Amino acid sequence: MAFEDLEPKNVTRKPVDLSTWNIEDLELYIENMKTEIQRVEAAIREKQSISSAAESLFKR
Repeated sequence: MAFEDLEPKNVTRKPVDLSTWNIEDLELYIENMKTEIQRVEAAIREKQSISSAAESLFKR
């Protein structure tokens, strides 16, 4: 079992206080978040592909 399996799945995080950030930092934060969204979407697509393959394998 991987260590990540032991961590809670739905952790609610406090929103980041953006009021003290300058514009450049906010723009960089947006870019980083977009990159993270793309990474998560790729992980979802991979899991869906694996799930579909397993489903078709065991489908009668």
